[in-house]
Amino acid sequence: MWRTLGLASAFFPGLFALCTRALRWAAPAWSSRDRVLLSAAGVGASPHLQHHPSVCCSLPRHWLAVEYIWVLVPYMTYDIYVMYLCHWHKSQEKGVAEEKHSLASVRSFLLRERLMVTHHLFILIVLTPVAQHFRGELGDFFVGCIFTAELSTPFVSLGKILMQLKMQHTLLHKVNGILILVTFFLCRILLFPFMYAAYARQAGIPLYLVPFRIPLHCNIANASLLAPQLYWFGLICRKAARLYGRSPADKSS
Repeated sequence: MWRTLGLASAFFPGLFALCTRALRWAAPAWSSRDRVLLSAAGVGASPHLQHHPSVCCSLPRHWLAVEYIWVLVPYMTYDIYVMYLCHWHKSQEKGVAEEKHSLASVRSFLLRERLMVTHHLFILIVLTPVAQHFRGELGDFFVGCIFTAELSTPFVSLGKILMQLKMQHTLLHKVNGILILVTFFLCRILLFPFMYAAYARQAGIPLYLVPFRIPLHCNIANASLLAPQLYWFGLICRKAARLYGRSPADKSS
């Protein structure tokens, strides 16, 4: 636990610092904002490339279901701070005169990114102790399923990188947009009915009885996780409609 926690706590800030320094050397004309945004998107994909589907099939507890939580804890903490840095740089570009780390800038960030910050804090404060302690020796299948929900994140990060590089009109960006839609829908929306269906099959009961057979706090936790995913998927669909619904004249302008 402590070794994993320590290594992950050093890895993500270290990789972010390395990316920003490398970009300062490779693209000296870029602004600090550009380097921070691109580095944040690049590092953001790294923890989500390490998921392993064997966790979903493990019985008894799989070591990765235990250790990977201690990777997510420092990553979520790091990501909240990097989101704040990105927000501050974007505000500076818009002419908002706020000092870095000032109370006003932090308040502005929390208001702007309240859903994402709440999502991260929910994972840190609620899901981490549940996954590590309160579930005992049960639930590796469901922990593994929750891990697979992040399979869409590398494509989301790649989309941010392509936007930052002014490549939003390329074929790569369009293909990546389709991959975001597919992976997000499969791994973050259909994931929840899939877990309920798997439980129903294992328990030998109809699907509609599952919410009444599992503990109430499990239903509440699943609903709390699903709700923001539905909201974000709606945003992704609207963005995709704008991207793929443009006429050739609009794209060339």
